[in-house]
Amino acid sequence: MRAVAIVDGEHYPDVVRAALAELPYEFVAVQLVGGSDKLRAAPDYGVPVVDGVPDVDVAIDLTDERRPELIADFLAAGISVVGSDFRFDPPPLHEFALPSIAVIGTGKRVGKTAVTTHLARLLARDRRVVCVAMGRGGPAEPELVTTPPTVEDLVERSRAGQHAASDYLEIAAFAGVPAIGCRRAGGGVAGAPFVSNVVEGARLAASLEPDVVLFDGSGAAVPPIATTARILIGREPFREQISDLVLDRLELRLRPAEPLEGRVAVFTAGPADTGHLDADVVHVSGNLARRDLLREELARVDADTYLIELKAAAIDVVAEHALARGRRVVLAENEVVADGLDERALELVGERLRA
Repeated sequence: MRAVAIVDGEHYPDVVRAALAELPYEFVAVQLVGGSDKLRAAPDYGVPVVDGVPDVDVAIDLTDERRPELIADFLAAGISVVGSDFRFDPPPLHEFALPSIAVIGTGKRVGKTAVTTHLARLLARDRRVVCVAMGRGGPAEPELVTTPPTVEDLVERSRAGQHAASDYLEIAAFAGVPAIGCRRAGGGVAGAPFVSNVVEGARLAASLEPDVVLFDGSGAAVPPIATTARILIGREPFREQISDLVLDRLELRLRPAEPLEGRVAVFTAGPADTGHLDADVVHVSGNLARRDLLREELARVDADTYLIELKAAAIDVVAEHALARGRRVVLAENEVVADGLDERALELVGERLRA
């Protein structure tokens, strides 16, 4: 394998040369990344010293200090980085023939599904759009949802033992486009899931013959599809390099799917501003992901309407509690508030998805 050695000036050049001779790679270049403690003059490593990422199969890190930006450079170029006791590989991406956009993030609950839903509505004005979402609670086989699910539909799913707050159901409920649910387990440093059925979900999406497919990421995991473009929420060196649009400032605002009535209790998966709601808000909870705390709260809540973000325990705990008491349940989506997002997204579509 043709290799570049990442070295620093904290090693004597003769030590590096000996290491290059011993290691089982065909070293064609060295990248000197810093330090000069052991360098008396211009070092001779027996191979050329280069800047940037050369045309190699692998990068061998012989330094003592990890440099995330440098690792990101190699991974973005499709090159693995190997050290004495670690290995970073670029995520494998499967070819996909249709115009497509992946929405990815630097972690969970940064607004990926909200952006995917927003883009789906935006693009569906004059295109046929299908969304594919992967999640840690997705179905065993990719599932297509073509009709926006109601609260009753979601409760029925929950009672059948299914996860009723998966991201694909949220997209289907609020975007008004076909959504396909997939699952994944695990996620590497560069975003590769250990196991997923997203490739099968992509095939199902392609069979619907849409104009564009949106892939919704999960946590920091990247959909394993070679999409036409990517939109990143947050900042992280590798994901920035593989993305075409970076949204580092994103405001989300709860938007009820129906008018609110009476005393309202609001349930979300994290902190949420309710000042804009035209309602008598008597309780606000950010504990949808904490079932123990959630049940304690519900025992003290007295409300006429339960406004619920479709996350975590929204259906199996909160909706069930409210319906058992004859109370009204209203779903809430996260409305994206970002100046210029539509213009930037449509510009990206025009640049990258033009037939």
